[in-house]
Amino acid sequence: MSGKGHPILAVLILLVVVGLFLSLVLTFVLPMAGPSGAFSFKEKIGVLPVEGTIIESDTLVAQLVEFRKDRKIKAVLLRVNSPGGGVGPSQELYREIRKTVETKKVVASLGSVAASGGYYAASAADKMVANPGTMAGGIGVIMEFVQVEELLKKIGVSVEVLKTGEFKDIGSIHRKLSERDREMIRTLVFDVQRQFVEAVAQGRNLPVEKVREIADGRVLTGAQCKELGLVDQLGNFEDAVELARTLAGVKGEAILVYPKKPKGKWWTLFLQDSSRTVVQAVRDALRVRLEYRWEGLP
Repeated sequence: MSGKGHPILAVLILLVVVGLFLSLVLTFVLPMAGPSGAFSFKEKIGVLPVEGTIIESDTLVAQLVEFRKDRKIKAVLLRVNSPGGGVGPSQELYREIRKTVETKKVVASLGSVAASGGYYAASAADKMVANPGTMAGGIGVIMEFVQVEELLKKIGVSVEVLKTGEFKDIGSIHRKLSERDREMIRTLVFDVQRQFVEAVAQGRNLPVEKVREIADGRVLTGAQCKELGLVDQLGNFEDAVELARTLAGVKGEAILVYPKKPKGKWWTLFLQDSSRTVVQAVRDALRVRLEYRWEGLP
């Protein structure tokens, strides 16, 4: 009986040892992988690409939160290639970057273009790096309306509207703007413009009056932005990485951590992206748009 008991006891002891080993791995080793899933003992810099028109901010905000929680990520690097986009999403991204600055160093690297909402968001960073020829700035607001009243008349279509207030159908594609409509919209647009100017002044530590002087929608080169205090230094992406590493006190080489790519079969993701692009294009053509966006890019 005792001879048969020893192998069972040995197996139990082995299971306990394996269990303890796995617990140590889960507790101390796996957290070092961070959001990228790449295992390393080196310190890391989180890279957040901000690309294209800023239509929504949920994904970018969630990634910033994840970077903040990862103790191995010592700094965050924004790589901005955007002409701007919606007012709300640009402001949400700006706000989340400001939160991140409170706990980690944030550097914005401006690529080909960082205009309007793209610049708005980037201005929340600790430091900004731009190429000499980067198209940046574009501090301004644009609001567009599509109006098809004359077209509908030509094809014999009329629209009747019942509303509870004078401005309830303001911006409708079925009628032209009245002078009172225009005055009310101007008030709205200038208030959103004020928010833009004040946010840049706060993020860049500049007098509001100085920002207001160039807040006429003009797009500037990176070199011009440097002269005006809208960016801190001229350089490329690698220069921005080095600056982030220095500000965060990272000794030696740092690993760049990028957001995880969505999982799924490539054709499924392609069809989803294509359908979203078509739907968005149709919606953009018809909806009223209030945006921090530069019109100079496709």
